[in-house]
Order: sequence, then structure tokens, then C-alpha cells
Amino acid sequence: MRSLVAMGNTRHYSSAISSLFGRFAGHRFPAPVQRMINRSYVRLMGLDMREFEAPEHYESLNALFTRALKARREMDPDPSVVIAPCDALISDRGEIREGQAYQIKGMPYDTAALLGEAYGEEAESLEGGAYANFYLSPRDYHRYHAPFDLSVEGVVHLPGKLYPVNMPLLKNKLNLFIENERVVIAARDAKKRRHFLILVGALNVGKMVVTFEPRIHTNASSRRPTVYRYEEAKNVAKGELFGWFEMGSTIVMLSEPGCIEYDLQIGQKVAFAQAIGRLKE
Repeated sequence: MRSLVAMGNTRHYSSAISSLFGRFAGHRFPAPVQRMINRSYVRLMGLDMREFEAPEHYESLNALFTRALKARREMDPDPSVVIAPCDALISDRGEIREGQAYQIKGMPYDTAALLGEAYGEEAESLEGGAYANFYLSPRDYHRYHAPFDLSVEGVVHLPGKLYPVNMPLLKNKLNLFIENERVVIAARDAKKRRHFLILVGALNVGKMVVTFEPRIHTNASSRRPTVYRYEEAKNVAKGELFGWFEMGSTIVMLSEPGCIEYDLQIGQKVAFAQAIGRLKE
């Protein structure tokens, strides 16, 4: 493990607000109060709880937000079939051109800047490759799973701001993904082709959990980007849970050219385990 370039010592107001809300969301109120909070949240956000425990089952608002499925969703067992890593809206997808992808139509960002210093040099290898943005709304299931068999070679935590990641900001704030705190996961598929999964934090709590890397603590006091590289890759099987957002936001997938073909439309709603494309031979 090694640390990279330091950031300023002052936390952005969005991180402070998120920490305060996080304390509320994680607090266990007396049972009658917690039931009222949970039921109110379900009604306000329009949560579909048919695949989950009843709202009163959860001991805190954060437990409700990070709820697990009661039963495993079925997925295509073909290893070449790519599945949605989460429940989400496809805010944009397309081809990486001139080192750029888009957070939404008309709002480009630099892929090297998104990846940060540790992996920015690899952005050149992504030219002509595919990108897809998975936007999670507050009503979505907020756990994330491997879209195909992954061999994870490294993870980078990049501290940053925690602006809301919603449609108005996606349309109007340039470099939203780059300014916000994020976790970059560098992995390869079975044919050793490079893919990046970028978890982007957002306002309210702002925490991202990575189950195979417990040293990562997001929206914390550290202001230094930190990289973890593995001598032996950590294998995450297709469909396997590898973490969750606590009031989180977006997953960006970047892939080398010629290795993945998406069957997705911008504005499409997808569900975890749904087939969304295929790894090319």
C-alpha cells in the first residue's frame, strides 16, 4: 500500500453535511420511532419492498437503505453474459473518444482524471473502448455485484467532495464524477482484458463499502488518495456481492476496446442480475 498526492486539510461542506446525516441514518431509535422513520422513508421514496424484509425489520434508516435481497435473483450462467451490477438508470453509455466519456449527454469528462494518478496512464489503453454509467436513485437497491468474473488487481480511494449526483447536477455541473469522492477498482476479465469499475460517492452519508478491501473508509478524515495493489489478484465471481453504497450514487464502467458489447439504451432502467451485454470472444 502507498499514499499518493495530498489534498487540502479542510473538508468540503458536502462531506460535513453527509457525516451529520450519516449519524442520524445510522442511529438506532426506540422501536416505535424507528418504525415510523422507516415507513415514512418507504412512502416518501416509493420503495418497492416486495423482495425485501418489511420496513420495521430494519434497526436503522441506514440498514433499510443498504437492505439485502431476501432471495437470490436468477442470472444467466453463461460467463460471457454481462449482468447489471446494481439496480440503476443508465444515465449514459457509449465509446471513449479522445480520452473522454460523458456523465450525461453534453457533459464530458477526462477518463485519466477520473481514474486518478495511480491508473491515469492506463486511460490511453481505453481509447475506443466502452463506458456505461449506472445511476442509483434513493429508491434503488444499493448493493453492487460483479457484472462478470473479475480478477481485481488494485483499488484506489480518491477522497473528494460529495455533491449530490442526480439528473439536474449531471446535466449542469461539469466534472461532477471527478470532483466527487470515488473508489476506482482495476480488474481484468478471464481473457486478461482491462476494466475499471468506479464507485462515485454522493451527498448524505457518502460511504462506499468494498467488502474485499476493509481498509477503505470513505467520507473520513483522510484527505490523501490511497492505492492498494495485490500481488495475487482478488477474484470476484459474476453476481458476487462486493459492497454497497450508504446513500450513494453512481457506478461507472470503463473497458478496453473490443472486449464488451452492451445491449443498453440511455435512459433505460436495469435491475441487478439482468443481462445487459456480452464479453466478446
